[in-house]
Amino acid sequence: MIPEKGDKSIHVNKKDVVEAFRRVGAQPGDIVMFHGSLSSMGTVDGGVTTIYDGILDATSPNGTVAMPSLWYDGSDERRHPELFDIETSPTWVGTLAEGLRTDPRSIRSNHWTHSVSAIGARAVALCANHGAFGERPSPWSETAFAVSSPWQRFIDWNALYCLIGVDLRVCTLKHLVEGLLVEHALDLAPAEKRKALRDLQSRDAQPRVPGWPAFDCDRIMALLLNENIMVTTKLGSATLRAFRAKPFVNRVIEVIEGDMPNWLSAEFLEWRQKCLDASNN
Repeated sequence: MIPEKGDKSIHVNKKDVVEAFRRVGAQPGDIVMFHGSLSSMGTVDGGVTTIYDGILDATSPNGTVAMPSLWYDGSDERRHPELFDIETSPTWVGTLAEGLRTDPRSIRSNHWTHSVSAIGARAVALCANHGAFGERPSPWSETAFAVSSPWQRFIDWNALYCLIGVDLRVCTLKHLVEGLLVEHALDLAPAEKRKALRDLQSRDAQPRVPGWPAFDCDRIMALLLNENIMVTTKLGSATLRAFRAKPFVNRVIEVIEGDMPNWLSAEFLEWRQKCLDASNN
């Protein structure tokens, strides 16, 4: 998506960041995970560090700030996990994310497609052992959103998940939701048949066959706003959207699984039916 266009005449300082994040519910000790566009806020006095430090102040004491530091960008040259270097491989997802990755205080999780970088009290615990156990379906790899991953910990620890000048279309956590929808479908089949059913789906991050459970982010965002699961404020000229990770995931799954034909592709529903039929054969 194209981020919101910022107004350079509007200046943002650390106090503005603290106040904005507290308005959307930041509490002492919180983990704040965010996606964002630096330019959407206007002119940020002090640059990217102002944003990280403002979030840490908003969650003080013992807060943590995190961003995705994804390396794999779909290109052939980055399709090889062995080329990923946790210390030097850059992220492609923007100035804020690369700034956090390279901040001397930062810790990064060791995953070639979906690493996370974090600063603060729980950064080490958040980023530890990415993909070590609990594999889960995803188009990139079965370890990207594993039970042992920062993405699952955002849910377990009910992180405050935020979007600065961008919307739900860039929300990486939605891919964990998609993986859970696939996992729930596989659970309908006997354990010995699940691998063959999973193998019907692409792991190649290309157009999925027979379909991946991608959903309409604009419709989900409207629902979350209507139910006050997502809240908004302004940070400079940008819209700051925020929600708690656990109710987000639980509600999105509840809504989609409650009315699958209204949300998911016919191809995915056909594959899910194969999972259901496998339990009867």
